[in-house]
Amino acid sequence: MHLLPPPPPDLLDGAALFLDFDGTLVELAETPDSIRVAPELEALLRRLRRRLGGRLAIISGRSIADLERHLPLSGIAFSGSHGLELQLPDGTGLPLSVPVGLEDVHERVRRFASDRPGLLVEEKPAGIALHFRRAPAEAEAVDSFMAALAEERGWSVQRGNMVVELRPVGATKGDALRAFMTEPEFIDARPVFVGDDLTDEHGFDAAADLGGAGVLVGRPRETAATYGLESVAAVAAWLSALA
Repeated sequence: MHLLPPPPPDLLDGAALFLDFDGTLVELAETPDSIRVAPELEALLRRLRRRLGGRLAIISGRSIADLERHLPLSGIAFSGSHGLELQLPDGTGLPLSVPVGLEDVHERVRRFASDRPGLLVEEKPAGIALHFRRAPAEAEAVDSFMAALAEERGWSVQRGNMVVELRPVGATKGDALRAFMTEPEFIDARPVFVGDDLTDEHGFDAAADLGGAGVLVGRPRETAATYGLESVAAVAAWLSALA
């Protein structure tokens, strides 16, 4: 494992830019609702969209509805729920397939969490996440419970930074990137994906497969990314210079 070089100044020339949200554009927080969105972020994203000719998308584990509460932007593509939701720059959303038995899964995860102080349940349109940032001692119990429930339901387990998520087998952040790259605004561009979490590795892989690159935010680790930025602040400084 080695320190990744910073992205070069010309990385976004002729590129399509795909940005993770938590840990990339905003600092991680104890709960999903307690994040702080910098006042200047909205204006920065608008400048980037103009700079890139519209080839800009946010790809997040949050639902699109949650993203729009924090980023009320028009003209920018969104993907939510780790690729299960897609919304084009004109606001057109692709239909979301809700898995059978979703409410029962939600109820069982809620019951599990109710007996363990500090756990936080995040219900999503096609899945559910269980955060243990405020209860790190519960990590093993959370992982075991969620893995068993996923096996029972035939769902997949998505592990992230102090969170375990259950979701139906299907799309990833990489699939969302590939889908956006078939749209007129993005086609023929070189994709660049910026993210911090293990869930972003699918995005790094997809970008590389399509002739682009990934940018890892945060501490060095084994990764498919080509470049690295040390923090959310470093991402903001890099994007501001480019915009």
